[in-house]
Amino acid sequence: MDQIIIHVDMDAFYAAVETRDDPSLQGKALIIGSLPTERGVVATCSYEAREYGIRSGMSIKDAYRQCPNGIFMHPNFDKYRAVSQQLHEIWNTYATASEYIALDEAYLDVTEQAGDLEGARRIARLIKERTRNEVHLSCSVGVAYSKTAAKTASEEKKPDGYFEIPTAEDFVALMRDRDVRELYTVGPKTAEKLHFYGIRTVEQITQRREDVIRLFGKQGQWMVRLAAGQDDRKVEPYRPEDAKSISREITFQEDVVVPAVLDDVLFLLALCVENRARRVGLVGEGVVLKITYADMKKISRSRLLEQPSDDAVIIYEEARKLLRQVEDRAVRLIGVGIYNLTEEKFRQMSFEDLLGDPEAERQEKRKARFRALEERYHLDFEGHLTEIFRGETLHRTAEYMRKHI
Repeated sequence: MDQIIIHVDMDAFYAAVETRDDPSLQGKALIIGSLPTERGVVATCSYEAREYGIRSGMSIKDAYRQCPNGIFMHPNFDKYRAVSQQLHEIWNTYATASEYIALDEAYLDVTEQAGDLEGARRIARLIKERTRNEVHLSCSVGVAYSKTAAKTASEEKKPDGYFEIPTAEDFVALMRDRDVRELYTVGPKTAEKLHFYGIRTVEQITQRREDVIRLFGKQGQWMVRLAAGQDDRKVEPYRPEDAKSISREITFQEDVVVPAVLDDVLFLLALCVENRARRVGLVGEGVVLKITYADMKKISRSRLLEQPSDDAVIIYEEARKLLRQVEDRAVRLIGVGIYNLTEEKFRQMSFEDLLGDPEAERQEKRKARFRALEERYHLDFEGHLTEIFRGETLHRTAEYMRKHI
């Protein structure tokens, strides 16, 4: 094998962490996401909930209709991130490169450490044992010659499974008669289009390669290669500087029609973006505003900055200008972000710099915004920023603001 890749995928991660920490949830249909009285979707659920047809991404209202006796709870991302860090420390022990797809999922290049397939089996066994013994959770592990095959293998025996696909021939034999939807990168819409043209199995993708390429272009070429077991992608470690954007958004439980609330929430979102950007040492060359209206129409507006920045006041002021330029009607979701990320090497002096102290002015604007928020909502925003940066607290704060304007 030219390369040996392990794909590790935790089993129902958020739900498993909650069950680990509260044994009374064991064996229950646990649904992590929004509450039934709220807007939102299912983030993940226990395997018991999946027996009712619950799945990630499903509307929380639909989930409640299908499983009214389920236990619904908000996710605790701070807890999940802490557990994820424990997992990464274990997994990194065995890899020369680790590519994290999410908090609970990773590709590991174990070519050097394993040496051969038997060595990879030993590493996979150690990963599963240490994950269970040290973190008290189960994971499914796939060992293969490529990233696509490794991910396919980890899905094969879930939960708490192990499977290996040593060669491209093994992959083709395994996938030959399976529906196209089971091939990596083939989503529901792509599968529907393939089905429409009579291409239902993975083998038929290779048999009708010209049709697939004609229908899907470059995506079709990639599908044909994957169906033939060809995938030479390397495990690429994530670096913060590789990110294309940093953003934060809020979905309101009821549509917001008061512009002042949107304006105030924008400032909190800008603070969240600033916090994350400074943690990874990046600045953005532009600001983007995202809006979803009550009728689900989505828009985004962006503008370049005079200087790359991570400053919340600058992000807020630019997003506020964009907000004033869009249609004024009921809003379901609002988000703000920075894009074209770069490491700040230097800052060119502007004419305004020569006439005053821009940093001092921004700090004064920042304090003024906090004073205005505290007078309006009677909350200590500045003193509780660390809590507000957390997803659940941010949403609760925005909801309080919506109700108490």
